[in-house]
Amino acid sequence: MNSLIAIGAGIAALSGIGAGVGIGIATGKAAEATARQPEAAGAISKALLLGAALAEATAIYGFVIGLLILFVL
Repeated sequence: MNSLIAIGAGIAALSGIGAGVGIGIATGKAAEATARQPEAAGAISKALLLGAALAEATAIYGFVIGLLILFVL
């Protein structure tokens, strides 16, 4: 049973991979958008920071769920 708990915790922690890939893609697109329209850099960076914060929150939630599965169950 302990191996199943560890597998579940590992799967829950995999949400960090998706968040990292998503933030990387968003940062690349924001850099492209800023290069195309430098006058919109302020609005682009605000949207980028909001999206990055939401993606990181998702990764942190997955990590916390993984820890809860590992140590509580």
